[in-house]
Amino acid sequence: MNARTEQQFRRRTDVLGGSTFGAMLQEFNVAARLLNLDSGIWKILTHPKRQIIVSCPIQMDNGEIEVFTGFRVQYNITLGPAKGGIRYHPDVSLDEVTALAAWMTWKCAVAHIPFGGGKGGVICDPTKMSRREIEALTRRYVAEIIDAIGPEKDVPAPDVNTNDQIMAWVMDTYSMHVGHTTTSVVTGKPIEMGGSLGRREATGRGVMIATREAAKHVGIDLKKTRIAVQGFGNVGSVSAQLLAQQGARIVAVDDWKGGVYNEKGIDIEKLLAHTGQHRTVDGFAGGDPLPGEKLFGLDVDVLIPAALENQITMENAPSIKAKIIIEGANGPTTPDAHRHLHERGVFVVPDILANSSGVTTSYFEWVQDRYGYFWTEAEVNERLERKMFEAFSEVLKTAIKFNVDMRTAAYIVAINRVATVTRMRGMYA
Repeated sequence: MNARTEQQFRRRTDVLGGSTFGAMLQEFNVAARLLNLDSGIWKILTHPKRQIIVSCPIQMDNGEIEVFTGFRVQYNITLGPAKGGIRYHPDVSLDEVTALAAWMTWKCAVAHIPFGGGKGGVICDPTKMSRREIEALTRRYVAEIIDAIGPEKDVPAPDVNTNDQIMAWVMDTYSMHVGHTTTSVVTGKPIEMGGSLGRREATGRGVMIATREAAKHVGIDLKKTRIAVQGFGNVGSVSAQLLAQQGARIVAVDDWKGGVYNEKGIDIEKLLAHTGQHRTVDGFAGGDPLPGEKLFGLDVDVLIPAALENQITMENAPSIKAKIIIEGANGPTTPDAHRHLHERGVFVVPDILANSSGVTTSYFEWVQDRYGYFWTEAEVNERLERKMFEAFSEVLKTAIKFNVDMRTAAYIVAINRVATVTRMRGMYA
């Protein structure tokens, strides 16, 4: 790439530097330079293919009309249909959704599955909405983006504050519009509607596998590890449960309201029962209360951020004592914090590898729906184990080859796969 083009990319990254998408670009650019990526391909892969903004008016329970803003971004569909979740959150933005769609592109490529990257979101607070209001919003949002989604176009899934019931409404709304039941339009559905066994636990299972393989590489006995988990939603809770079953000691867990610490190890089954009843870790009697800001500074072997993006920053990274970080959440570490951790010798398994098991099992669900034949949970887990091991091994081999950290190596693997197919397909004009 010539100096002028390099300057253009650097200027664009600087302009977007404070954004979530800008953070993604920083990570992308490092790997692209090592690959000596052609400038034309570089331009294509740093621009979203399609960004959709929709208005979703619904009648609330009190009779008033509210208009919610929704987004759907299809970042890249070179390898196949766009794939990515739908999140409901007050802080959803086009920048965030675009960055997440880009990360989904690289995640699918790292996992070596035939999907591109997409993401969706609606600006709302579902905790303050009734079930009827959430259903009405979901159906209106789907109706607004109906022309852009489909089994061979864009396949949504659950994300922050969405679940299998909401995916059922997505599938039903789409099916009513096209005139026939189309289960493969969405993944993360109830089992009874074409969902896959093992899907709910998949991301947490992948985090467990990544933790196990990282411990082997670093030379730590998993059964002697002390682990702290930030976030106790689906990913964090399943990760903690499976790692505890593997013999690891989960010493700290926190969520949006509070945390708990027990040096001897938290009884995860009892904690799951507590959170099932109270919907928060806060108040659990199986350890000492732990303020959220204290979790990252604990003396542990493994830290698993499984909450939201931008949780590990230069404000708290210097206090992290963990030898291994497994990114269960999407984009939990800022670029500056990641560089700092890498320079200190912390082994970071990036999100696009560590939590790619979720989209991998979504792919399994999509395949099963299209075939009309479903696997046992053991078969799903066996296939997931194989895919995760292959992906981890490929990224580790690339990290050693290029003498880079695992995040850069994952981007190298992903970008190379998408770029190769982009060149093969050529330029449509």
